[in-house]
Amino acid sequence: MHAYRSHTCADLTAANVGETVRLSGWVHRVRDHGGVLFIDLRDHYGVTQVLCDGDSEAFNALEKVRSEWCIRIDGTVKARDPELVNPKLPTGEIEVYVRELEVLGAAEELPLMVFGDQEYPEETRLRYRYLDLRREAMQRNMALRSDVIASMRRRMWDQGFREYQTPIITASSPEGARDFLVPSRLHPGKFYALPQAPQQFKQLIMVSGFDKYFQIAPCFRDEDPRADRSPTDFYQLDLEMSFVTQQDVFDTIQPVLTGIFEEFGGGRKVDKVWPQISYKDAALWYGTDKPDLRNPIKMQVVSDHFRGSGFAIFAKLLEQEGTEIRAIPAPGGGSRKFCDRMNAFAQKEGLPGMGYIFWREGENGMEAAGPLAKNIGPERTEAIRLQLGLGKGDAAFFLGGKPKAFEKVAGKARDVIGEELGLTEKDRFAFAWIVDFPIYEKDEETGEIDFEHNPFSMPQGGMEALQGDPLEVKGYQYDLACNGYELVSGAIRNHKPEIMLKAFELAGYGEDEVKSRFGALFNAFHYGAPPHGGCAAGIDRIVMLLADEANIREVMMFPMNQRAEDLMMQAPSDPTSDQLMELGLRVIPQD
Repeated sequence: MHAYRSHTCADLTAANVGETVRLSGWVHRVRDHGGVLFIDLRDHYGVTQVLCDGDSEAFNALEKVRSEWCIRIDGTVKARDPELVNPKLPTGEIEVYVRELEVLGAAEELPLMVFGDQEYPEETRLRYRYLDLRREAMQRNMALRSDVIASMRRRMWDQGFREYQTPIITASSPEGARDFLVPSRLHPGKFYALPQAPQQFKQLIMVSGFDKYFQIAPCFRDEDPRADRSPTDFYQLDLEMSFVTQQDVFDTIQPVLTGIFEEFGGGRKVDKVWPQISYKDAALWYGTDKPDLRNPIKMQVVSDHFRGSGFAIFAKLLEQEGTEIRAIPAPGGGSRKFCDRMNAFAQKEGLPGMGYIFWREGENGMEAAGPLAKNIGPERTEAIRLQLGLGKGDAAFFLGGKPKAFEKVAGKARDVIGEELGLTEKDRFAFAWIVDFPIYEKDEETGEIDFEHNPFSMPQGGMEALQGDPLEVKGYQYDLACNGYELVSGAIRNHKPEIMLKAFELAGYGEDEVKSRFGALFNAFHYGAPPHGGCAAGIDRIVMLLADEANIREVMMFPMNQRAEDLMMQAPSDPTSDQLMELGLRVIPQD
């Protein structure tokens, strides 16, 4: 017999009754029934109930074991009495009578329990992650992650892609976040960087003639943490293709992700039609470039109804350049109690409040109510109602000013209204491509033009587009949103050196700086670069959605905490004097 096991803790069924077996695993739970010990023995695959009484030579030793001891048992498979069969377990028809026990690893008092659903502080969970990972939900999430990645690989190979690896130690490159720098021992005073993404390398692979590349790529960014983002590293399905248009990229990645969500989504609906929404419309309708389309609410501009109206706050606001009033329809929200609750929400978000109108039954039929309705009069409120397609029992909320100042709050309010009124459809994955991103933005304080999004994107219209107003230039850049999260980001790349120089020139980068910072890419484009494009899908977020988790750390094996610390490995740590000396570095103490 094998030294540790003849079967896993998920293998045994009624067909094994009478057999002598060997199992190894962890003590999940101990139950003492007055001279008879029952133990749920757990391994990665499942749970088997084992038992022992005073007639067994192993009884005295088994009495000493506690939760999470790692043990090996030899015993005989017995059928459970019919009334004791556990249909929830694959092994629920049998139990194993223990005749021999070996303790493989005893456990001290546990800082967190593996059995049960107790909640523990994140600090405890991350410090003892190896115990936290033993819990059923975490075992399930990590297995899901592994299965998703394996499926991604198969689907990419099936589409004619090959996987190539790109360097982990490279040069610093602006990708929208801070680099992690790595000091060079052989070149004192100089630094490598961990790649924020394989962006330049995958483009160079296309210039090298490989046509279809993909990689399950680790990416490193020194970012502020969020619930849906790691502060240090993450993984993405990275792909690039030559001789393609934007639509070709969409048509390539859509069946891959549709298949993943259908395979691992637990029966939830997966939208087959993915609308393409301009960045401008997404901001207007949803207040975000990663909208949750399970919520049917679309915001609308209603400025004309408030110009010269009796509501002085909005009327005066509209006299300023670049301002507008937007309405958030709220079907079914037509009560003063709900309107007051949403007004309080806006105040918590830092706004004075949100204006509102709601429609109810009046003496002469339907009437508009609320402070706004009284100020602007029945004709204007009726025009608003008709524009928004609302009726009795419905409401609308209003925000005004320069859109960039209130869009984020408006988007949050839309989400809250959809949730509270039961409008957001659960058990569904709703996808949308966000397209036509602006390449440039103007700094409100300095008036300078800089890149708003990926600087490597091909401008729509090519060189001609760069001759006009930079703020009007759109890129062949796109994101894929799903249920309020950005899952994919990509672009058709700027592969012409003269357009690349002009694009960076508009953002204040001279030719020498472009050649210095992006020399490899710039030089490569002089040697027959093909048109190419691609995208990257965030694996951590995809698994987070599939696992129905709200925090990305629930689907990462060994994540950092909110302060970018690894509490288990105690990183970051102080370097030794010898290490600093070897690298020619000195640490300046922080006050």
